[in-house]
Amino acid sequence: MTGSATPPPPAGPGDTTVSLRIPDRLNAAELFVDRHAAAGNGDRIAIHYAGDGSSWSYERVRRHVNRVGNALRRLGVEPEQRVALLLPDGPDFVGAFFGAIKIGAVPVPLNTLLRPADYEVLLRDSRARALVAAAPLLGQIEPIRGRLRHLRHLLVAAGPAGETPELPPAALGHAVHAMPDLLEASSDELDPEPLSKDDVCFWLYTSGTTGTPKAAVHLQHDMLVCAETYARHVLRIGPDDRTYSVARLFFAYGLGNALYFPFHVGATTVLSPARPEPRVVFELVERYRPTLLFSVPTSYAALLAYADAPPRAALASVRLCVSAGEALPPALYERWLERYGVEILDGIGSTEVLQMFISNRAGAVRPGSSGQVVPGYQARLVGEDGGEVEVGEVGDLWIRGDSTCAYYWNRHEQTKATICGEWIRTGDKYRRDRDGYYFYQGRSDDMLKVGGVWVSPFEVEATLLEHEAVREAAVVGARDAEGLVKPKAFVVVRDGVIADDGLAARLQRHVKERLAPYKYPRWIEFVAALPKTATGKIQRYKLR
Repeated sequence: MTGSATPPPPAGPGDTTVSLRIPDRLNAAELFVDRHAAAGNGDRIAIHYAGDGSSWSYERVRRHVNRVGNALRRLGVEPEQRVALLLPDGPDFVGAFFGAIKIGAVPVPLNTLLRPADYEVLLRDSRARALVAAAPLLGQIEPIRGRLRHLRHLLVAAGPAGETPELPPAALGHAVHAMPDLLEASSDELDPEPLSKDDVCFWLYTSGTTGTPKAAVHLQHDMLVCAETYARHVLRIGPDDRTYSVARLFFAYGLGNALYFPFHVGATTVLSPARPEPRVVFELVERYRPTLLFSVPTSYAALLAYADAPPRAALASVRLCVSAGEALPPALYERWLERYGVEILDGIGSTEVLQMFISNRAGAVRPGSSGQVVPGYQARLVGEDGGEVEVGEVGDLWIRGDSTCAYYWNRHEQTKATICGEWIRTGDKYRRDRDGYYFYQGRSDDMLKVGGVWVSPFEVEATLLEHEAVREAAVVGARDAEGLVKPKAFVVVRDGVIADDGLAARLQRHVKERLAPYKYPRWIEFVAALPKTATGKIQRYKLR
């Protein structure tokens, strides 16, 4: 399913290997959940759930996973059919994710910050037979439910505190179920579906260069590879660790941090459905005393700026902080280290590769860099001639590793353009120094990373153009006071329209109401014209 018109360049510096044995027969739910109870460690705490203050042992998680799997199977969900998850972080997500995998179905976590139109695209593209949704999020699904012709079952999970969900009526032939009732009627014993290491395990959606969502199809062995490479060799995670991740479980980054990394070694994860505002983050750290804190640069900046930030001792339990999603500015790293005395290991991963493939190491951080190649992966910096660039020169980053997705669902041309045999083009430009540290230089396309989430400038531009006052619009990335990238819009107004601060505020509100809030332009600059090529293409590099 993969190919390339351009052969990969020869191997270069930074190649690292690990010895990793992957069994031919593998069901990831059995590996990450059942194994602990089978080994006599079922009483270990798997989850501290801040939603209701409960703690879940691995045995309790196993029985919950089995109930979900049995419930889905009773509804007729079969192997390889998709089960969409619209759930906040918590036991329901864990149960639905591994419960689907255990019966051979394919969970598809969905971003909980999107709008109805976004969910319609994702649910129709995935052809999900079942959707497990939290009751508070049903409002985003109701406007589109009647148009989801592949959906057969809507399972409504309880609220954060376990309250009984109120069920909407059935629509277009799909049944609606209260998840608590289904689980109560389901057995807590379930044999795993026999699967191979190369069977499909789960999908994760990522934005394309045009903003069109595409699903990275991950296999049963991919989580194991990430746990045995990055988590074991860089984080050195062990059973006594407690993880807390600001990044949510529906992100590839958060899925590893807060779920399969700790579950692989029998450690504990702290899960919270609450929005990770600074107050919430600090309260959770103080209450649950995590040893590994995962976040993104935007969140670290917000924590440092928080007026009621606790003293240094509040983070005494944290042995390592981790950052990803966007490049960590050196000044932000230094301020955090001075304030809390804990290193931040910045790194880069992707939805396609599932987790980090380049990362800094404890005691060897080089501020401003993404670090060095993670054991188990190989990296190349490719120039315009298809060969590897010299040290210090900028090239396109290619990565090879066994956690790379098999393909993009229903995106044959994009698969061929991105996955080239064993290598994947990341779309990032980097330079490498003589010590093997990689420094981010920007995107090969015009996509933006905002708070660790991809934002398509084309999507924001199209939304601005829907406003009656806008004739033309172009969106680029600009850096805020912390050095973090946020969307900035350049707008040409229609004749007779007064371009002032009031209009700028209305345009920002217009975007917020139609797109996920993090996508709105933080600045709007009114201009008489946009720079363009002779063929009329906007020259965004000039605006940058």
